[in-house]
Amino acid sequence: MRKFYKIIILIAAVYLIGIAAFAFLSGRKIGSSSISEQDVLLLNDIAYAVKENGELESIESDKDFVVTDTAGNVIYASNGEMEGSVTVQTAIKNRYPYVGILSGDRLMGYAVLIDDGAAVYSSMRLTLIVCLSLAGMLIILGAIILVTYMDRNLITPFKKMEGFASKVAEGNLDEPLEMDRHNVFGKFSESFDIMRTELKTSRERELALQKKERELVASLSHDLKTPITGIKLTTELLKAKHEMSASSGEDPEIEKLNNIWQKADEIDNLVSDLFSSTLDDLGEFKVSCRDEESGVISDIIRRYDDRAMVTEGDLPKVIINVDVKRLSQVIGNIITNSYKYAGTKIDVSYGLIDGFLEMKIRDYGPGVPEDELSLIANKFYRGKNWRESEQDGNGLGLYIANTLMQKMNGELIPESRDGFIVTLLIPLS
Repeated sequence: MRKFYKIIILIAAVYLIGIAAFAFLSGRKIGSSSISEQDVLLLNDIAYAVKENGELESIESDKDFVVTDTAGNVIYASNGEMEGSVTVQTAIKNRYPYVGILSGDRLMGYAVLIDDGAAVYSSMRLTLIVCLSLAGMLIILGAIILVTYMDRNLITPFKKMEGFASKVAEGNLDEPLEMDRHNVFGKFSESFDIMRTELKTSRERELALQKKERELVASLSHDLKTPITGIKLTTELLKAKHEMSASSGEDPEIEKLNNIWQKADEIDNLVSDLFSSTLDDLGEFKVSCRDEESGVISDIIRRYDDRAMVTEGDLPKVIINVDVKRLSQVIGNIITNSYKYAGTKIDVSYGLIDGFLEMKIRDYGPGVPEDELSLIANKFYRGKNWRESEQDGNGLGLYIANTLMQKMNGELIPESRDGFIVTLLIPLS
């Protein structure tokens, strides 16, 4: 909009310069005025009448004239109001037609026509300049009014709709579009706002459906835990009975029961991860931290080290601020993943750094490619080489572990160096 006003100011400046140039050039004395034949005859009649002592009143003329002596003193004026002197220099300056009055060889005076052409010209010039100035002012005023009208009724509403469209594209559907029914976009603006309302309603409906779906998944995941736990307990009971009744040698039934228990445990882990992920989506993934002795970490490791392949270093005796249940999920997921994908021994080491208990969990498997390290904690992400393994998974283990560490004001850092290393920064009290 400022460009329009700049253009108007520029046009006004050029127009004023043009008027000033016209005033300057039209005010210059360019050459002398030409004398018509009638003026020559009139001047000759006046000169003859003076020489012959005739009556000057009898000379008919539509122009005023005067008769002066050689000194320029007015001897006779046709309008009877002329006073003072009219010299040859005055006549030349004002471009009055004149002629000398001779009596023999003697100059008696001058006959001068008081031609008001210069005055008329000056009056017309002034009138023209004023008219041009007024016309220019009216044109500029009209342009300003037009531009202001366009700005108010076209440009500003269009910019509002442009900004509104950007907000809608960004997903902001709560702010309505300001409407003015008096501008040309009035109805159009109303249609835009109706569209916003419909989109908002549609999105709210979609979010409500998604929430119901997640709630259903969470409910089913929770309900599945009970029969899976029953299968595992029943399998353990049958396995114990077979071990008690079995004679020397291996019982093939025990191996089958071990397979059943292992598959049930995998299902249990998958359902637990799915349940935790759904709670996170619903915003119900709660963490309640409190001060605990660091010894709880060793208890958690023993709980998940079902293959007895974890070697634990010296654990500093400190007070940590965590949710033990959630920390158990974190460490359990990491150890389970190492057993699943590496199948090697696991070394756990500790250290203290900047208000955190540093816990490094390291296996000696193939590790993770460098270009995947920043992705493995993403939801549902599985490495490029996961198809080469015979292990099932859902890509939620490290995602849940990373989310829980953040909620406990800690951090999870994956590394790939002579195996796979996960560093947990557990906040101290």
